[in-house]
Amino acid sequence: MTLFTSPVSWPESWPSPQQLLESAREAQRASYSPYSGFPVGAALLVEGMDEPILACNVENSSYGLSICAERSAAVAMIARGGKKPLAAAVVGKRGEVCLPCGACRQFLAEFNPEMPLVFEHGDSFVVTTLAELFPAPFLLTEQSGEQ
Repeated sequence: MTLFTSPVSWPESWPSPQQLLESAREAQRASYSPYSGFPVGAALLVEGMDEPILACNVENSSYGLSICAERSAAVAMIARGGKKPLAAAVVGKRGEVCLPCGACRQFLAEFNPEMPLVFEHGDSFVVTTLAELFPAPFLLTEQSGEQ
């Protein structure tokens, strides 16, 4: 069964998809998810940075104040001076595809609507693009995110 249809190129100069998934799994260990019991980790490969940015979900008893791992990673990217995410890996339950929620898709699209996304799938992985998951993001300009 094919989960995604878009062909995705992965530059050899990047860490492998498996390495990015391992980084996301490392980030997941720090998750604060006492309410859902669903820890999530994300690893964001950023242009001009040597190491991926790692982040996890952080829940709050006021559910609306919770933040997903993907948005945490994007916020950390900006805080560290990064501008363009090149790729992201997201992990949840081991071996299962853990797709970003709609809010995370929109948030990430602000910075790179075409970026490749890597997910676990059984003992392997799948790669798709944010554009395939979220084909019509709201963007104010073609170069959204630049100031």
